[in-house]
Amino acid sequence: MSIELQSVSRVVKGQSYIQPTSLTLENGTMNVLLGPTLSGKTSLMRLMAGLDQPTTGKIFWQGKDVTGMRVQDRKVAMVYQQFINYPGMSVYDNIASPLRLIGKSTAEIDRAVREVADMLKLTPMLQRKPLELSGGQQQRCALARALVKEAGLVLLDEPLANLDYKLREELRAEIPRIFEKSGAIFVYATTEPEEALLLGGNTATLWQGRVTQFGPTPQVYRNPVDATTARVFSDPPMNFLPFTKRGAALSLNAPAFAHLPDGSYTAGFRPNHLQLHKPSADAIELPCTTIASEITGSESFLHLQHGPDRWVALVHGVQSLKSGDAVSLWLDPAHIYVFDGDGRLAQSASYAVAA
Repeated sequence: MSIELQSVSRVVKGQSYIQPTSLTLENGTMNVLLGPTLSGKTSLMRLMAGLDQPTTGKIFWQGKDVTGMRVQDRKVAMVYQQFINYPGMSVYDNIASPLRLIGKSTAEIDRAVREVADMLKLTPMLQRKPLELSGGQQQRCALARALVKEAGLVLLDEPLANLDYKLREELRAEIPRIFEKSGAIFVYATTEPEEALLLGGNTATLWQGRVTQFGPTPQVYRNPVDATTARVFSDPPMNFLPFTKRGAALSLNAPAFAHLPDGSYTAGFRPNHLQLHKPSADAIELPCTTIASEITGSESFLHLQHGPDRWVALVHGVQSLKSGDAVSLWLDPAHIYVFDGDGRLAQSASYAVAA
């Protein structure tokens, strides 16, 4: 079982929401759509669900062309960022509602509701109304209503974005467990790289309506195919430093790049790989000026100016640097990705290759 998008695009009033996209999601897989707001995640999900029709291309479900099929005729369930429950119904009746609509028997409904309620730890709350529940319990109720349909495709559109930190962590841990039990194709949209890494499975990175890369999540994170993917799959975004290679001359003091053909390149490195102390004998010193520092507790975000480039460093400990302070950051060449003039990956970071 799979859902396959073949050269699917979505254009509305001359504005392109999804550029031509080909993507295959297999049965029993967790698939994360990762990208900033307005990158096309929801638009792509709506095409998968049948809520919108593609401008070009076709969509196949289990080998059958479902491009023009109505959403109500597909085995699809969708849970939104703004979780929706019927406030006048009990949790039990909320979960049971889609089964009643398709005419399931009372016994079938009761069995299915209690099974999914047990999976989502909602059994003690079945007779309560949604407004009597916490935010996390309400979201679990909305998720249970989606799962009880036994949909082959479950679409989760930033379902945890409106919850507080503790509830997000709780549900992030539960969703992979729920996914494993259901056996459906899960598609989970998020703006947070950390969430993609926690959920695992596969990740598709999106930028301006274009899927830039798709594959196993650790592979996409460690080996981005281009600078755009690297920027999307890094929080804060990856830092970049232009450099040139002319014969034996390198404007970036890194002998590991001496084999590159002559040309203009961009070095990319994640904020957590910049350090205040020299980490290795061949580490590169990068003099910077502090713009601001943000203390998060055990770590600090340093906002920096390096020539014309603005960077962010994530360093350990409380670092109370003031605006205008000079500071040297150190970078191990093993953590540098090299992108060519077109933004394509020219050389992966050696630490990622070895991982």
